[in-house]
Amino acid sequence: MAVNGADVLVLVNTGTEQAPVWTVVGSQRNATVDEATETIDISSKEQRARRIIPGRYSSTLNLDGLYVPDDTAYGLLQNAMRNGTLIQVMIQRENEQIESASGVVTSLSREYPDQGESTVSATIEIDGEWTPVP
Repeated sequence: MAVNGADVLVLVNTGTEQAPVWTVVGSQRNATVDEATETIDISSKEQRARRIIPGRYSSTLNLDGLYVPDDTAYGLLQNAMRNGTLIQVMIQRENEQIESASGVVTSLSREYPDQGESTVSATIEIDGEWTPVP
């Protein structure tokens, strides 16, 4: 069964690692989770065909939403960006917590168009892997 994107939310831990408080990033419009595996070329001159093995795994979370300056989760993203600290993020689908990870906010932008809604965009590079939530 297909999943409606409106049923998927990004949450940020606004508590501590020992006592997490998962808070929805307010006014989300879009979230994208990119996962990639680099390849390692193990070809040799003895064969024409390229030979590869899996290399390093990486993941990035991109988030877009309306700008809500007093949103608690957005404030945490902003502080983490400015201080260069790791944050904990979680993906939730239909009120079910799916997976979580730690990451670094590598980009945070705000847009204030004339006669339009103000928006935010964030990029979070995942540290390690996504972990299924039990």
